[in-house]
Amino acid sequence: MRPKAECLTRLFYVRHLGVPVSKPAVKKREASSGKEVGPIELVYTLIAFVVLTVVALMAGYWLRAALDKKRIGSAEERAADILAKSREEAERIRREAQLSAKEEQQRLREQLERETRERKNELLHFERRLDQREEGLERRAEALQRKEETVARKEAELAEARQEVEALRQQVAAELGRLAGLSPEEARQMVLEKAAEEARTEAAHLIKEIENQAKEEAERRAREIIATAIQRYAAEHVVETTVSVVSLPSDEMKGRIIGREGRNIRTFETLTGVDLIIDDTPEAVLISAFDPIRREVARIALERLVADGRIHPARIEEMVEKARRDVEQTIREEGEAAALEAGVHGLHPELVKMLGRLKFRTSYGQNVLRHSLEVAHLAGMMAAELGADEKLARRAGLLHDIGKAIDHDVEGTHVQIGMDLLRRYRESEAVIHAMSCHHGEYEPHSVEAVLVSAADALSAARPGARRESLELYLKRLEKLEAIADSFEGVEKAYAIQAGREIRIMVKPDKLDDAEAARVAREIARRIEKELEYPGQIKVTVIRETRAVEYAK
Repeated sequence: MRPKAECLTRLFYVRHLGVPVSKPAVKKREASSGKEVGPIELVYTLIAFVVLTVVALMAGYWLRAALDKKRIGSAEERAADILAKSREEAERIRREAQLSAKEEQQRLREQLERETRERKNELLHFERRLDQREEGLERRAEALQRKEETVARKEAELAEARQEVEALRQQVAAELGRLAGLSPEEARQMVLEKAAEEARTEAAHLIKEIENQAKEEAERRAREIIATAIQRYAAEHVVETTVSVVSLPSDEMKGRIIGREGRNIRTFETLTGVDLIIDDTPEAVLISAFDPIRREVARIALERLVADGRIHPARIEEMVEKARRDVEQTIREEGEAAALEAGVHGLHPELVKMLGRLKFRTSYGQNVLRHSLEVAHLAGMMAAELGADEKLARRAGLLHDIGKAIDHDVEGTHVQIGMDLLRRYRESEAVIHAMSCHHGEYEPHSVEAVLVSAADALSAARPGARRESLELYLKRLEKLEAIADSFEGVEKAYAIQAGREIRIMVKPDKLDDAEAARVAREIARRIEKELEYPGQIKVTVIRETRAVEYAK
C-alpha cells in the first residue's frame, strides 16, 4: 500500500503542482514530519486543494463580474449623458432650422410681395400708356374724321366752283364768238390758252414761294444742327508747333553731344534719321526731320541722354532703341484711346496703330489725331440729329485722314492712300465712300459722306484750329477788299473777323436796294472763284441814306 500511496502523491505533485518529486524527497518529507502520511489524508488534502481552487475561481469570477458591472454602469451613464446632449443639440439644430426656415419664408414672402408690387406698378404704367395711346388714337381719329369732312366739303365746293366756271366759260366763249365772229372751237382754244397762261404764272409764283420757304427752312435747320453739334463738342484749340527743341542744362553739353571728331552727333543722326542743328542758340538744340515719328524718337532719346550725362555711341544706340520702343507703345495706346473716345469698335490692329501715328502728324499746325476725333464727334452728332447712321458717320470721320499716317512713305494723295488702307483691312464700302468724299475728289452718294465733309470743314475752319503765315493772311485780306472795291457803286470795304466777313458800304445815290442785293451776290460768287479760304466768308452790303439839316 505504501508504494501505491507514494505513486499517487508523486502524480499529484507532477500534474497539479508541476513539480517533479523523487522518491527520496517524499521520504524525506515524511521523515521530517515525524509521522507517516496515509492515503486518506492525501485524498483530503487533494479535496481541500480542489475546493480552495474552486472557491478562488468563483471569488475571482464574482470580483470580475462586479468590476464589469461597475464599468458597464459608468459606460451607460456616459452614454446617457451623450444621448441627452445629442438630443439637446438636435433640438437646438431643429429650432435653428425652423427659425431659418421661417426667416427664409419671410424673405421669400417679402420678395414675392415686392415683385408683385413692381409687376402691378408696371401693369398700371402700361395701362396708363395704353389709355394715353387710345386717347391719342381717338383724338387722331376725330381729327382725321374732321379732315375728311372738311375735304369732302371742299371737294363739293370745288365741284360746284368747277360747274360755275364751266358755265361762265361757256357763256364767255359764246359771247366772244358772237362779238368776234369766231367759231365756238376757236373761242374755246383762245380761252384755254389764256387760262393756261394764267395757270403757268400762278404756278411760277407758287413754285418760287415754295422754293424760298424750303430754302429758308433748310438753312434754319442746317444752322440748328451745326450749332447743336458744335456746342455739344466744345473741343480745345488744337494748334501745335512742328519744331522740336531740346533744352540743355548748359552750353557745355553741346560739345559732349558733338563728341570727339563729331562721332556722337554722326551716330545719333544715323540711328534716328534726323538732322541735329547745334547753333548759337543758348542752351538749346534743334531737331529737324521730315518724318514726325523720327523727330519724336530723336527728341526723347536726346532728352534722356542729356539727363543721363553719359553720351557715347553705345549709349546713344541704347537710348534710341529704348525711345523707339516707347514711341511705338505710345502710338498703340493713343490709337486705342482715340478709338475708345470716338466710340468706334472692331478696328483692325494696324488701323489702330496708324491712328496713333496721327498723334505726331500736323496739318497747318493742327494735330491730325485731334482733328480726326473732332470730325468723328461732329459727324456722329449731325447724323443723330438727321436720323442717319451715326456709327457709320463716326467711323468714317475717325478714319477720313488715316492716309496721312504714311503719306511720307507712300506716293499718292492721302485720300487715295486711305482708301487703299481701308480696303486692305476690310472696312465696308460705305465707310470707304464716306471718307473718300471729304475733299471733293469723289461725288458723295450718301448722307454720311456729306456729313463727314461738312464736319471736316467745320473742324478746319473754326477760329484757332489752323495756322497760316502772317504774309498769306494779309494777302488774303487785301485781295478780299480789292474784290469788293472793284465793283461800281462801292464806297468802302472792310474785312473783319479775321477775314471771315466783309462789310461793304455802297453809295445810296447810285445803287438801290435791289442793286445792293445783286452786288452782294456777285461779290460772293467772285470770292468763291478767285480766293482759297477755309470755311465760309459772309458778305454784308450796307446801303444807308442820311438826311442832314442845320438849325440856325
